[in-house]
Amino acid sequence: MPQPDHVSIYDLPEPDALDDDTRRYFEICVEKLGMVPNVLRTFSRNQEKLRAFSQYYNTLMLGPSGLSKLEREMVAVVVSSANRCFYCLVAHGQAVRRLSGDPHLGEMLVMNYRVAQLSERHRAMLDFAWKLTTAPSEVVEEDRGALRAAGLSQDEIFDLADVVGFFNMSNRFAIASDMMPNAEYHALDR
Repeated sequence: MPQPDHVSIYDLPEPDALDDDTRRYFEICVEKLGMVPNVLRTFSRNQEKLRAFSQYYNTLMLGPSGLSKLEREMVAVVVSSANRCFYCLVAHGQAVRRLSGDPHLGEMLVMNYRVAQLSERHRAMLDFAWKLTTAPSEVVEEDRGALRAAGLSQDEIFDLADVVGFFNMSNRFAIASDMMPNAEYHALDR
């Protein structure tokens, strides 16, 4: 049974109603990804916010960091698992499969990251991401200490908290929007 056949609950602009920058950005998405991710299509309802969202996302997930791109995607999946965000679980689960070359890892992180055989570093990162998502008021120095003990630097802890915070925000927006992942994500990198 296929997923619902909508992008989100919002009326979205037709391609000819997009400004030149947005049209070009969507063309680049098609060139690089073969599609325009539905999160971008949804944000195109407000093209100024689309630009802000895209710039933040690209800096956070693709820019320089002590966290690898795979580590950032792993965190995105674990946060999305805690929040049960269908869109992000599918889209970022696919990114984990692609970056790791391991379709099993993506599935384990989606369902229960604790069953995965992870390094001490990754276990500490994902434990922190889970707790910061599910019980943020309970995060204490001991939790940050566990990250340092696993070898994370102050800058890496900053980036980790940034990724966790971003995906908590974007999960909530995706859920509120009834956003559906692009159907193509389901079959990629299996």
